[in-house]
Amino acid sequence: MHLLERDNRFNLANIVTFANITLGIVAIYFIQQGNFTVAIVLAWIAGAFDILDGKIARRFNLSCEFGVQLDSFADFISFVVMPSFLLFYALEKSTPFETVLTGLVFIYYIISGLRRLIEFNLKSEAGSVTKYFEGVPTPLGAILLWVLYLIYTYHIVHNLYSILASVILIGWLLNSRVKIPHP
Repeated sequence: MHLLERDNRFNLANIVTFANITLGIVAIYFIQQGNFTVAIVLAWIAGAFDILDGKIARRFNLSCEFGVQLDSFADFISFVVMPSFLLFYALEKSTPFETVLTGLVFIYYIISGLRRLIEFNLKSEAGSVTKYFEGVPTPLGAILLWVLYLIYTYHIVHNLYSILASVILIGWLLNSRVKIPHP
């Protein structure tokens, strides 16, 4: 098997995508250890790999259905689940009600992100993807969650309910009709 064969499940582009997934999973481990800084650095590296895998796939003609599906799985781990864990663990929850409410908000966000990725893949398969994303792409959603993390951590907005309302809004935007140009 060769790294530049489109049908090789472990071609160069897919290996970079697998690295993205690995970084997302390792970042979740560091979040649970309370080491948010390392997790954020790993997430940004995963983001660079997300850009790089597409460039490699296009440059070496490695784009295939497996790669499209794998990329969405990587986006789910690194740009939906991982930033949700980051913000969930960073938020101070002083009552069991706040813990459950926060958990439900992030379950909503994760399901919204998963739905967004599945809808994108269905449209990609049907050939209906245009020069615009419809709805906020999951990497942008992750950046918005990291912004919420920063404004919460630095006490710019330290109200749990304001942050949760923002997470709900971002989750809704993932599947909205908002048009975002492809980079």
